[in-house]
Amino acid sequence: MRESTTNHPFRAELGATLRLAGPLALANMLQMAVFAVDVIFVARLGQESLAASSLAVAIIAVVMMGLNGVTGAVAPLIAAEVGRRRNSVREVRRSVRMALWLAVGLGMLAVAICFFGERIMLLTGQNPRISALSGHFIRVVSLALIPMAIANVLRTFVSALGRPVFATVITALSILINALGNYALVFGNLGMPALGLTGSALASTITTTTTVLAYVIAIRSDRTLRRYHIFGRFWRPEWQRLQQMLRLGLPISATLIAEGGLFSGAAFLMGLVGETELAAHTVALQIAAFAFQVPFGIGQAATIRVGYHYGAGNRAAIGHAGWAALTIGIAFVGLSALAMLTIPRTIIAAYVDVSDPVNAGMVVLAVQYLFVAAIFQLTDGIQAIAAGVLRGIQDTRIPAVIAIVGYWLAGFATSVMLGLFTPLKGVGVWIGLAVGLTVAAALLLARWHWRGRFGLVPDHRGPISGPMSALS
Repeated sequence: MRESTTNHPFRAELGATLRLAGPLALANMLQMAVFAVDVIFVARLGQESLAASSLAVAIIAVVMMGLNGVTGAVAPLIAAEVGRRRNSVREVRRSVRMALWLAVGLGMLAVAICFFGERIMLLTGQNPRISALSGHFIRVVSLALIPMAIANVLRTFVSALGRPVFATVITALSILINALGNYALVFGNLGMPALGLTGSALASTITTTTTVLAYVIAIRSDRTLRRYHIFGRFWRPEWQRLQQMLRLGLPISATLIAEGGLFSGAAFLMGLVGETELAAHTVALQIAAFAFQVPFGIGQAATIRVGYHYGAGNRAAIGHAGWAALTIGIAFVGLSALAMLTIPRTIIAAYVDVSDPVNAGMVVLAVQYLFVAAIFQLTDGIQAIAAGVLRGIQDTRIPAVIAIVGYWLAGFATSVMLGLFTPLKGVGVWIGLAVGLTVAAALLLARWHWRGRFGLVPDHRGPISGPMSALS
């Protein structure tokens, strides 16, 4: 491995990034399949229920992104520690412990926020009946937030320590559990009561709790992971590490909230345009988000790979890892864009019955939205991976500013103008999404390209450390 890294550093990084990104991207796609199960079952309850769940998920998604942003700071910290020293057990344990503290503490705050979901929807002018349905749904599903945040920390831990396949297997298990829970609780099968939307929310809570238990079992059963004793002395604070994590994580959280808020805001705009437009938006966004999970997984892998080299002080390897991730991502998004352009109805058929006359208007709109999504696939992938590589070098504050400017000042403003004040309506909202993602991608990519000029990377070439080589 060391010889390969010396002779063909970029090729070696391509291979290492693919080996790490593959399981992470697959886990992300499987996670979207978990969410898709909810949409598939709820869609059978009717457009009103689908619209209500869409508004609830819009709020839950933003809150969850905020949680994942703060706790996700554990990824570059773990990677840097592994790259910096051969024996990093104690430092990794401290980082994971404080991340779990944040997952529980901030998760409780997030649950409290979700209890005001109906009021938030009414303030944005949503239909009162749909707001009432959505408000009840969000109160129940918010119980899944804390286990979801804990699972995100444990997933990051196993991935950074070279076991990303655990995330893939556990997420695949989650699909089965969620499908079974929805089947039993939404329509009243297997002797359970028919709870409709509430049943879907309860199924999500059961699924996330089971996911946490699965990670605990996997960590305790693996010799390498077990030696970190991440659950030992859980009550012991590490205030300096907690501050470091907040310093890195809060800007990451702001970035993810800005992006998630853009898409959630688009859902609220669609609610103002019309119920059919909102339902079509929900389906099209599920498809676009599913495709996004691959570049998002590549970005996660890039944070870890770049973080290894950042900890080792290897400036050249930092560049190879970042550009390798971007190369892989661009290659994939080209394929996903082609699929959206050529077979949109086939893809939509996985979510709704495209032959049912009741869905005809929604399907037509969803096809139009997918056309716009195909156009912004490239910039969406670039901005996700560029943000990931910048996190690897622990640069999070300026990217947060870029996210707010790109997603909101450019993107959401365009969505409002085109969606509410022109005949484009729903298509105008999606054009705004494309504008926001494109602006963010251009600025983030420029910052990565000139990372040396901004003083974001070491000035010297450091050797690749033992642990980092082992994990490549």
